[in-house]
Amino acid sequence: MEIRIDDLRGIEIARLLEQHLQDMRRVSPPESVHALDLEGLRAPEITFWTVWEGSVLAGCGALKELDANHGEIKSMRTAPEFRNQGVAGFMLRHLIAEARARNYNRLSLETGSMEFFEPARRLYRRFGFDPCGPFSTYVEDSNSVFMTMQL
Repeated sequence: MEIRIDDLRGIEIARLLEQHLQDMRRVSPPESVHALDLEGLRAPEITFWTVWEGSVLAGCGALKELDANHGEIKSMRTAPEFRNQGVAGFMLRHLIAEARARNYNRLSLETGSMEFFEPARRLYRRFGFDPCGPFSTYVEDSNSVFMTMQL
């Protein structure tokens, strides 16, 4: 597998992110969907990567700079045909390494509280993320789980 910085212009990533947004809208109330669309992910404070197996898109993830010391993981997604093959862990290791290279002290994320998101929460716990309160512009939400790790 190979990780590449992505400009979010390819049809493959557009399809994967549309699936991601559809799933988020299906399982979360509208006010609790925090996933960004293509335009939102092109913001200057966000770096976006894709994971490829040869010429096939396997997954994606992004890192948003909240401030000079704090980053946020955004848009972690594995393509359905690559689930349970280590893609998410591969990307998460990359994002954590990048956060450390940027000298962030803290790396945080928001994910859902519903059963649908349990595999993601398990992955984040395995990598050392702990529950925390809302950060940045988030507010307390029973549909959200906030997690962070000190770097």
